Amino acid sequence: MDLGKLTVDRSTSPAGLEFAPGFNAAVPFIDRHLAEGRGAKVAIRAAGGEVTYAELAASVNRCGNALLKLGLQRGQRLLMVVKDCPEFFYLFWGAIKAGIVPVPLNTLLRADDYRYILQDSACSAIFYSPEFAAEVEPAVAAARPAPPLVFAVEGKARTLRDELAAASPALEAVPAGATAACFWLYSSGSTGRPKGAVHRQRDMVVTSQWYGTEVLGVREDDVCFSAAKLFFAYGLGNGMTFPLWAGATAVLLDGRPTPQSTFETIARFKPTLYFGVPTLYAAQLQALAAGPRPDLSSVRYCVSAGEALPADIFRRWREGTGLTILDGIGSTEALHIFISNRPGDVRPGTSGTLVPGYQARIVTAEGTPAPAGEQGRLQIKGPSTAAYYWNNPEKTAATMLPGDWLDTGDTYVQDETGAYVYCGRSDDMLKVGGIWCSPIEIEGTLVSHPAVLEVAVIGYADAEGLVKPEAWVVLREGQARSPALADQLMQHCKTRLAPYKYPRQIHFVAELPKTATGKIQRFRLRQQAEAAGQGAGAAKA
Repeated sequence: MDLGKLTVDRSTSPAGLEFAPGFNAAVPFIDRHLAEGRGAKVAIRAAGGEVTYAELAASVNRCGNALLKLGLQRGQRLLMVVKDCPEFFYLFWGAIKAGIVPVPLNTLLRADDYRYILQDSACSAIFYSPEFAAEVEPAVAAARPAPPLVFAVEGKARTLRDELAAASPALEAVPAGATAACFWLYSSGSTGRPKGAVHRQRDMVVTSQWYGTEVLGVREDDVCFSAAKLFFAYGLGNGMTFPLWAGATAVLLDGRPTPQSTFETIARFKPTLYFGVPTLYAAQLQALAAGPRPDLSSVRYCVSAGEALPADIFRRWREGTGLTILDGIGSTEALHIFISNRPGDVRPGTSGTLVPGYQARIVTAEGTPAPAGEQGRLQIKGPSTAAYYWNNPEKTAATMLPGDWLDTGDTYVQDETGAYVYCGRSDDMLKVGGIWCSPIEIEGTLVSHPAVLEVAVIGYADAEGLVKPEAWVVLREGQARSPALADQLMQHCKTRLAPYKYPRQIHFVAELPKTATGKIQRFRLRQQAEAAGQGAGAAKA
């Protein structure tokens, strides 16, 4: 039985795809390339060397066999706190091929977040890169119960690499099915606690075909470099599934993406497609203005998602580099981009138009269709959306709606050309550097400082038009306002939260606006910030 067989024909089904019974996603993404003669082609390029498609397939099989030998069983969860490296591919696809569920995690989280996910997922194993040991190992020690299998990828007494070396390079894919659970991605929740979106075997095929191939035009001779990391839904597609689907080459950067590191990676590996986020594009523009022009001649298109791309950054990037950024919107729950600008149809300041295979509607607060030209909640429908949130029926019911609609939580409007224009979040969640974060979590961290009595956190657009958190703080009696204290509060957050979450500005105020029942009115703080202008009464980092 060919578990990887599928046909691409939009006339045959709403999804435009027909899957074989028992479909296992590892077969078309990994095994297919050997049958199609790509064994000697380079699949992955990284600072540590190259991996061919034949070597990738063998290592995936070794990993699947190693996981089974360690006692992992079908349907059990395997957490991954792994940097962008070939071992990420081996673990992810080896697990899927063996019927195990991989769960890539944000490598910027803190120990308490990992502890929570360890317990929430009821995982059977966690694998981590040694760079993240300082957060992962305390989380494992505190988790109740702790996972039975804990492995470093390298650098410890017993590692994944050791297990791979001892495992067989031959493995038959476990039968699954197009709608069977395949992998999870954890997304931040409104309470600050992550929630696990359960994705199906078909979902990566859908995004790779309908967006990667049909919109972006990824082809076999492409070289894809994603500054957005593989643990993102966005980065997972850019840096892994799109190149594997097309038989192309993925370039991996295992360190932090900075203007210098990304420009150096582009100059060294010559990618044809470059994937970034607006915050990084803004930083790269500053670097371009300050230094010599990097060699970007290999790049055909740039892509942006994670947060809305300001039209001014689009314009300055094209003027400064000669390259076009294709902006779009996606989500963890939808797996990748479902509305996008595209080659030959770029509309700056908008998210573009629908990707094939998806539907969208804009609704009022009451759930009725919003009148033409009016803002409302964006809901989308497509065959890549997650089945449900693990262990969270209330949030599942609120987000995964009847008729297979997904509430994105974003406010949108369609302009006169039919393009979708982002108007902000429908709730108080913030997207910073392309990653969701909860103001409640930041507020809780600030309140833990002995000088703070009350605090509210909102998002405010910086000079580049990108959203950053800022905090409005009421101090305890006897505490004096000062720039030094503001710096201290920022440092307090930096040492306790993921790096992107710290407030970029601190506003000291006598009181916070509240309702009659005592609920903080964040919208009033946003109005005050807009009226005063950014920086009024603030201490900057």
